[in-house]
Amino acid sequence: MVFRLFIRFFVSLFIAVFLTACALSVWQAGREEKRLKSEIERRSFDLTEDISQKVRPFLAKGDMQGAEDLIHSVPLTDDFLRVELYDPQGMRLAVSEHENTDLPKVPATIQNTTKDLIREDSWTSRFFSESKNFLHVCAMPVASESGTYVLCLYQNASSVSEEVRKIWMQHFLRLLIQTSVLLVITPLVIYLNVKRPMNRIAEWTKQIRMGQNPDSLPKKHGKIFEPLADEITKMARSLEVARFSAEEEARLRLSMEPVWTAERLKAFARRRLKERPFFVVSNREPYTHIRKGKDIQCQVPASGLVTALEPVLKACGGIWIAQATGDADKETADPQGRIMVPPDEPQYVLKRVWIDKETEMGYYFGFSNEGLWPLCHVAHTRPIFRESDWENYMKANRIFADALLEEMEGTEEPFVWVQDYHFALLPKMIKAKRPDARVAIFWHIPWTNPESFGICPWQRELLEGMLGADIIGFHTQYHCNNFMETVDRVLEARLDYERFTVNREGQTTLVKPFPISIAFNGGDENKASNSPAIDAILKNYGIQTEYIGVGVDRLDYTKGILERFRGVEMFLDKNPEYVGKFTFVELGAPTRTLIPRYQDFMVELLRECDRINARWKIKNWKPILFLEKHHSHEEIFPFYKAAKLCLVTSLHDGMNLVAKEFVSSRNDEQGVLILSQFTGAARELADSLVINPYDIGQTADSIRRAIEMPADEQRARMKRMRRTLREWNVYRWAADVIHDMTEIRPGAFV
Repeated sequence: MVFRLFIRFFVSLFIAVFLTACALSVWQAGREEKRLKSEIERRSFDLTEDISQKVRPFLAKGDMQGAEDLIHSVPLTDDFLRVELYDPQGMRLAVSEHENTDLPKVPATIQNTTKDLIREDSWTSRFFSESKNFLHVCAMPVASESGTYVLCLYQNASSVSEEVRKIWMQHFLRLLIQTSVLLVITPLVIYLNVKRPMNRIAEWTKQIRMGQNPDSLPKKHGKIFEPLADEITKMARSLEVARFSAEEEARLRLSMEPVWTAERLKAFARRRLKERPFFVVSNREPYTHIRKGKDIQCQVPASGLVTALEPVLKACGGIWIAQATGDADKETADPQGRIMVPPDEPQYVLKRVWIDKETEMGYYFGFSNEGLWPLCHVAHTRPIFRESDWENYMKANRIFADALLEEMEGTEEPFVWVQDYHFALLPKMIKAKRPDARVAIFWHIPWTNPESFGICPWQRELLEGMLGADIIGFHTQYHCNNFMETVDRVLEARLDYERFTVNREGQTTLVKPFPISIAFNGGDENKASNSPAIDAILKNYGIQTEYIGVGVDRLDYTKGILERFRGVEMFLDKNPEYVGKFTFVELGAPTRTLIPRYQDFMVELLRECDRINARWKIKNWKPILFLEKHHSHEEIFPFYKAAKLCLVTSLHDGMNLVAKEFVSSRNDEQGVLILSQFTGAARELADSLVINPYDIGQTADSIRRAIEMPADEQRARMKRMRRTLREWNVYRWAADVIHDMTEIRPGAFV
């Protein structure tokens, strides 16, 4: 096979080189022949012109003998063979021939051609091939009173054909050398760039087929196999996930454990939804298309909502409706704003909705994130409510409602799942137009107490909008309690605390906790991979350290990042022996940078980081490495794996999926999670070190405890938390919501 490939490759190259060489030879030979002929004609003209000037006086006086003597006396070189003078009647008067007998002779057959030249009225020249010789003749008229005489000069032009022959010989030798080189290089190139990479790909694919877990396929063998390597890598991931799912399903059947997987959710959703489409609405889209120079790149935004919902849509399919935020979103979608995602393996439809900048500023940056966000998080940032923002909030909700209604047209009893505080008005808008729709809204952030929520001037409208849903979901029971108390305080409605439902104007709404989670793909603990070397991770930052801690956050004032930095500082104050040995890495994604409070927070955060580093920094080490950018999951994962601890110090959080992602990543069953008591995750991950993030001393002590925790204790804690994540994963979360949505009947919850 390789030999046949070599023959095809070599023959193709040889033909290409041969044709190219021939074309170049023809071009170069033609150009050189033209140049040499032009040079011969120039020399002939100059000499003929000179002789004609000298013979003209003799012809003018009628001195034919003088003219003949002049012609005979013309000195001829080896190139100039003969000079002839013809009278007006075409009779030759005089001739002068070169005496060198070795030179080519001018044959008599050229005489007829010479007579043709004599008939011309102007200077002419022609080239002739005669036997083995190549000759040139130049004819020039010489005017006198008795008529027009013609002077002819014959020249040896064999040098032209000789030079052309040399050019062809040179190209032939060059072709011979190139062919020899090709014979040597072609097998080597095929081996290095085809056979060896193909052997590597075949071996790598074989390892996957046999259930092994090889490293990623290297791309060092050249760009030619990069697309193939990418596709095989994606196929390998799909096979690995499918194999893991099959093994998990088999294990669950044997152990009778009630663990949900993507396949189980898919089958459950198919049975429950009865092939009806599943509509999800969120502000943030799962994939954005960004222009980078002339290229368009697809990015996944940093968002816990995307992390949670993406696996559900992949499993169930459906339509995800979201705001378009990428500058290349429009040109990558169809005219209706639809695009199949994920790009590598499309499994559901993303419907993009465009909102003008003025509406977005009021709806998203204004009412949602300067009003509702600080209101619900109680993070000591004063909420700002503007009437113009409220109007834009209503307008944006109406735009999304229209887009959703358009997509639902023709679908009976559609299932609609609204996400988060950006769309509190949407459930009521949908129910008003489609009372047959099954509508649920999940509130991803905390719900504060009635007194705090009463700050909002439009609390009644928000509650009425939410109660248009059949189901309202929160992360914790505590948030459900706060919501029920708020409804009881603001609206006239019948509340059933036993079933946790609200009945208002004939619409019954179930209020229930659905603790969100992640797709736990931690794999078999028996296949635990080694943690990456810290030096390898930090080498680009010029830091050498023994231990690292990690924090992964959007740069939001509710995440307790300032408190976290101060906890690291106090840890070093209390434990100076760890100076030079412990570095905390903060992977921070900028967010909502157009809001003044976030701008001020960034300035404060950078100032505090610089202050702490300036105090403690030594050569090749600093206590805090702050990496401010949007990090992909592939970039974050090595830090999770290498970290001795993960710090989650949210001042108030609905759930916090970073904590769960860290636990999921640690299939080595090492590492310690330090978790704020004000997160929903603290109620599930009880084996974390739960802290009050406002207590800086407690944070510092927990860092030391995490670093010095024995490996056996780490393993026991991590194993229990991983078991919790496996059982209470995102598929179970989605299944609970789908189950309750499919149990709804119009106007009531059964």
